[in-house]
Amino acid sequence: MLVKTFCAAVNGLDVNTVTVEASVESGQMLTLTGLGDEAVKESISRMRTAFSYCGFHFPTRAVTVNLSPANLRKEGSGFDLPIAIGILAANEQISDDMLQDYMLMGELGLDGALKPIKGALPIAIQARKEKFKGLIVPKENEYEAAVVNNLDVYGMSSLIEVIRFLAGASDAVPVELDTRKVFYEQQARYDLDYSDVRGQENVKRAMEVAAAGGHNLIMVGPPGSGKSMMAKRLPSILPPLSLAESLETTQIHSVAGKLGSNVSLISQRPFRAPHHTISQVALVGGGVNPAPGEISLAHNGVLFADELPEFNKATLEVLRQPLEDRKITIARAKYTTEYPCSFMFVASANPCPCGYYGDPTHDCICTPGQRHRYMSKISGPLMDRVDIQCEIQPVPFEDISKQQEGEKSAAIRERVIKARKIQEERYKDFPHIHCNAQMTDRMLHEFCQTDEESMEMLKLAMKRYSLSARAYSRIMKVARTIADLAGSDMIRKDHIYEAVSYRSLDRSDWCERT
Repeated sequence: MLVKTFCAAVNGLDVNTVTVEASVESGQMLTLTGLGDEAVKESISRMRTAFSYCGFHFPTRAVTVNLSPANLRKEGSGFDLPIAIGILAANEQISDDMLQDYMLMGELGLDGALKPIKGALPIAIQARKEKFKGLIVPKENEYEAAVVNNLDVYGMSSLIEVIRFLAGASDAVPVELDTRKVFYEQQARYDLDYSDVRGQENVKRAMEVAAAGGHNLIMVGPPGSGKSMMAKRLPSILPPLSLAESLETTQIHSVAGKLGSNVSLISQRPFRAPHHTISQVALVGGGVNPAPGEISLAHNGVLFADELPEFNKATLEVLRQPLEDRKITIARAKYTTEYPCSFMFVASANPCPCGYYGDPTHDCICTPGQRHRYMSKISGPLMDRVDIQCEIQPVPFEDISKQQEGEKSAAIRERVIKARKIQEERYKDFPHIHCNAQMTDRMLHEFCQTDEESMEMLKLAMKRYSLSARAYSRIMKVARTIADLAGSDMIRKDHIYEAVSYRSLDRSDWCERT
């Protein structure tokens, strides 16, 4: 008897419907075809024990299972459930009347328990697209899949439970989830807040400007000055995720298997902080089984590189293209896949090998040459993509001991949202341009209008500090953001002055200053 069940294969962010064709006939051969990986081939061994544990028996006749389309790679243990149900139905141990209405996904334990899978959300989107009546997934994935409207999602705990449901002997009901309610309830909950930061008002201001314009930022300062502390609080002042952004972000984390149990939607912007020993593949994604890397997991959020000069230089260089294109294409011999990676890049660095250059409380033992070589580990093309360079000093005791809290993140966030709305209106006719950091050089002349006095001051600053031509566009973009925060249509002298102050590393005398 030939029976068909339905499931899905996830490759990158692309999802394809897979038909499991199971046939049980006379003979003794066992054949599994359809380009499955080792985990798919091992499913038969898991099923034998699971069937026995659940009171069924594995067919003693010839069993043929084909995963169609046969030329599409299938990876992972999520195919266990549809294969198991197909074999049982083909062997006439269960009914096949309802199989055409449901997509099935789940890994089988030896006791018949269903274990969570990766990619439940994109699979649910595909099930709705293919007009299936419902989707059956492991219990741990039910809220993730239930985000998709107009699709009945059933979370099941075991093979027995699935069989009873397909036989019409179960009182299981679809998962009910008010997606918008859950999403908006969780949006404003942040464990970290800028009110915890004492002092460092100039750095907090730089963070606000970076958040308002979507600018990349680097902080340079001695150990213990609060670089990591402030970077971790950056998501609390970024504009909230829209529902569309949340869905896109959740899909990436779902495919990577990074969603926690009973999680529906990611409601806060991601913050990823990979260690400086990270490899190129872990950063950009890929591998034997393609998976999103850290830059894609930071999509719509923040990628924080702590101690930037300690990263492998070749690893850092792979960031250059994603920072410009906001997507990463991974091409290997056996596959090509694309992941989105639109993120804010935030980095921190010590100013020199000993860490104390410019620290008023410690003496630096490094020579100008050593400082120059240390900072040269960050290439010019990568630094060219960083709009704001912020020097940071240790917090004085008087500020640390203050009992009064600093400004709360919510207040800063309101100003950031207001500035972002101005930019959305400004760039509404420009596809793929959403904030000032994404402006092209041609757009600078149209949207960065200044008076003669401001331009004269900028010209003087560029000559005095020997700033390069590449610094000009960065200064104008940041000045445009500062003007938006001030509610000004015109970029004025004080806006230019503040923007120039954020280019300290470009100054030719930076390593020689005392």
